This record gives sequence, structure tokens and C-alpha cells, in this order.
Amino acid sequence: MNNKPVWEAVRPYVMILPAMGGIILFVIYPVIYLVKLSFYKYNLMNASKSKFIGLDNFKQIFSREDFFSALLNTVLYTVGVVVLTMILSLLIAVWLNRKSRFNAIVQAGIFTPHIISIVSIALVWMWLMEPSHGLLNFLLKAIGLPTSQWLQSSSTAMISVIIVSVWQSIGYYTLIIVAALQSIPPTIYEAAALDNASKFKVFYKITLPLISPQLFFILIIMTIGSFKVFDTVKIMTGGGPNNATTTLVYYIYEFRTNSIGYASATGVVLMAIIALLTFVYFRLLASKVHYQ
Repeated sequence: MNNKPVWEAVRPYVMILPAMGGIILFVIYPVIYLVKLSFYKYNLMNASKSKFIGLDNFKQIFSREDFFSALLNTVLYTVGVVVLTMILSLLIAVWLNRKSRFNAIVQAGIFTPHIISIVSIALVWMWLMEPSHGLLNFLLKAIGLPTSQWLQSSSTAMISVIIVSVWQSIGYYTLIIVAALQSIPPTIYEAAALDNASKFKVFYKITLPLISPQLFFILIIMTIGSFKVFDTVKIMTGGGPNNATTTLVYYIYEFRTNSIGYASATGVVLMAIIALLTFVYFRLLASKVHYQ
């Protein structure tokens, strides 16, 4: 017969109740309400006049060219940010792997942009990228290279936003990789040295597999974050010029007042895309992750 006190049986549930309450209130309920709104032509001024229209909002989404344009911009932004950030973070992390006072200072320095407000970062970069008197064009002129319109041209605006996003996040992910590199047992490298393995082979066959859990985590987090980008676009370009930087979240933002049902349906589509990408990542890459 189980004589365990009632408190011992219910204590685990009581302990997680505040966290679960927050998840239900701020995550699950908003998602359910978002899905509900996506089936309505919603009237913000008078909810009683809202009309259930079924899948009409979703049909409208996939028939509009501006949605696919925003989706393409989001994909381009995500690919650019994820690829550049992972490559640069990995290279810098390998460089900073050795423990020294200089490397500690550099690590603190490259992490600083991550803790600064994106508003401040965006405003500074807008000044740097100003075509007529910005510092970047001044430097390009000084070394004899052609200048750029940066944020003022539809052909360069997206790459400009990508540069700012990579610059802001690279320090954070570099420190994650540095921590992963420093957790690898030195004896593994000593054994490889005894076998006269080349540096490239050691990096490809030993280092990358051993830090693959951290790289996989970064890939998932960065993909999700990049698909949800809004603040950088809102501050720096407002989706322009000529909608060249209008991402899905900014696209949803533009419909926030006059067509809340359509915006909600687009949010559901965005959520489905992120879920699908995460599922594909786990199906294709989870088996290649090596846990120690």
C-alpha cells in the first residue's frame, strides 16, 4: 500500500504550475486565438459584426503576388543570415579557442552588439550606410572602390539588412561555439597527433562532429529567428524600397488594422512554415549530430 503523503504526490505539479500557467496564457491561448481569427473577416471596431468566412483568407493568401514576394524576401534573408553567421562564427571561434587574456577581451568585445538595443544598432548603421556622407562609402572611396546606395536601392537593401543582422548576432553564436570547442577533451587531439592526422582532417573528422550539437542548436534557433525578423526591417527600411525588404512578419504587420483576419491567416501560414522547416531539419540532420 502506498503511504506517500498527498503533498509529495502533487508537489511536482504545483512546482511547474506557474510556468505552465504562463505557457498556456502567453503561448497556447494566443496561438489558438490566432487560428480562430484566421477563419473570420474580423471587425476590430465591433466584434459582433465579424463574419466567419472559412478558408477564404488562406485562399486569398496563396493568390496574392505580394505574399510570395514577402516569402521570397524572408527566405533570402534567412539563408543569408544563417549561412554567413554560422561560417563567420565558426571561423572566429576557432581563432579564439585558445585561452588568453587577449582572446577574453576580444570575446567580450564581439559579444557587446548582442546586448545593445537593435534600435540603437539600426540607427548607427543607417548613418554608416548613408549614400552621400556615410562612413562606409567614404572608406570605399578612399580605397578606390565604387560606392553603394545601400538601403536606398532595392538591389542592395536586403544585403544591407543582412549585414546588420549578422554583425549583431555573430558574437553570441561565436561564444557558444567557443564554449563547445573548449569542452572537447584534449586527449582526443593528442591521439590524433600520434596518428599524424592533418589539421584539416582533425577539424573535419573530430572537431566538427564533437560540436555538432551546438551547431545544430544554432541552426534551428537562427532559422526560426530569421523567419520572424521585424524590428531591423521596420527601423531601417520600412519594408522598402519597392518592398525589397518586406518580410513575412512585416507583411503581417501592414495588415494589422484593416484586415486582421487576413493577417492572422498569414501568421498561421508563417507558423506552419517554421514548424515544417524544423521538422525537416530534425529528419535530415538529427542523425548526423554526435553527442558525447
